[in-house]
Amino acid sequence: MSCRRNESATAVFTLPVILFISTFLFCAFFSEPSRSDLTREDRPADPLPFSVGERLSYDLTWLNMRAGMATMSVQEQESYEGRPQIRLNFVARSSSVVTKLYPVDNRVASTVDVESFLPRHMTFARREGKRSNDFDYTFRHGEGLVTAVKDGKPAELPIPMDAQDAISCLYYVRKALPMVPGASLTMNVHHDNKNYKLEVRVEALEMLKGSWGKRQTARVLVIMPFQGIFLNEGNIRVWFSTDNRRVPVRMKAKVIVGSIIADLTEGYGAAGS
Repeated sequence: MSCRRNESATAVFTLPVILFISTFLFCAFFSEPSRSDLTREDRPADPLPFSVGERLSYDLTWLNMRAGMATMSVQEQESYEGRPQIRLNFVARSSSVVTKLYPVDNRVASTVDVESFLPRHMTFARREGKRSNDFDYTFRHGEGLVTAVKDGKPAELPIPMDAQDAISCLYYVRKALPMVPGASLTMNVHHDNKNYKLEVRVEALEMLKGSWGKRQTARVLVIMPFQGIFLNEGNIRVWFSTDNRRVPVRMKAKVIVGSIIADLTEGYGAAGS
């Protein structure tokens, strides 16, 4: 196998201690707001746009080839000290064709406090090619610390007290970002044992069509300070439905060669449903 061919496969499916799509992708309380950030009064009130039992499935394509599948789901989690919790799950697997070059089976789970929408615990089982790693993060927001364990080796690291993980931030964007052009959020995200500020900005409204029907969507730019779910070479764009569910129906990220596109296939009914 040529080195170039291996680089291309790696570009498609390296998913370091994620965000989803990813991808994409994607925070409970913000750092000090800039002028473009939302005030607390601007943030939409509960109920959450997603609920226990939601399961979204995506096809990942690269150079017009089906490269893999990804799912995101929300599960009920036992309460902690009387506070309700939910569990956010993300799974990404390579397609049969790509598996022959570079097999991927990555799984992420994040337990989030519903009231504060801050992550309490996150695990990431990374299986990429011959690489196998297990990550475990326990967030102690009141102390400004996270206990990070990689392959059995623990470390205690400082974090902002409002730090999200790389999957809970996507759900918080669904919860808090008004889907109107010009709206933006700035959030703290702890990713791969480092702290980052992540900016999310609504660029425009667009009509999109898919297996889920024809919907108005908000095209959201995610300004990435780190390589994310797709070993992306730049920023990521996510298209959220502008209805009450705010479903990410499409995500796109440039990689070393071409772009990765994630299109929703299941979990969101056709227009009128």
